[in-house]
Amino acid sequence: MTFLDQWRLAKGDIRPATNVFLVILGTLLLTLSAKYQVSLAPVPMSLQSLVAIGLGFTLGPVLGGAAVLAYLAQGAAGLPVFAGTPQLGIGLPYMLGPTGGYLVGFLLAAVSAGLMVRAGWARGLFGATAVAFAATALLYLPGLLWLAIYVGFDAGLLQSGLYPFLPGDVIKVVLAGFAFSQINRVFSRRQ
Repeated sequence: MTFLDQWRLAKGDIRPATNVFLVILGTLLLTLSAKYQVSLAPVPMSLQSLVAIGLGFTLGPVLGGAAVLAYLAQGAAGLPVFAGTPQLGIGLPYMLGPTGGYLVGFLLAAVSAGLMVRAGWARGLFGATAVAFAATALLYLPGLLWLAIYVGFDAGLLQSGLYPFLPGDVIKVVLAGFAFSQINRVFSRRQ
């Protein structure tokens, strides 16, 4: 169960205003996580994947996905919410650049993490870490496919769009799995 599911069980139904607040909070966290980055050409490394997976873990597939969609809509509208904005452009032109597939990947990561948590696959440290790993892999799928338009489908694709990020992503996956399993254990004891 996601944290939001556990909250609903403990407190009853959640008002729509609370859902809106949680989505706005999710977009804020995604924006803040985008601004703390390590510049790697052509795609910067940020904490956004950790936040996207965390949104799925905490809010579930619907609200976690809604938070990422709202974030993408803010960026498409020209707000400087993405990692390279406003320096590298804003709005749809930025989204259609080399990082566009990874932006879509954040949505896949949040929704898939939420679905896997709801299915009960994130029990314990191993399960939560496996879910975070799977969600990260799904994030890379559209990211690499879109980046290939810019760098080609050769070894350069993996050298620019995957390999530099693996050490950081391993840390983020373990951190997400550990945090979720520990917080979930605390929530479970309270019930």
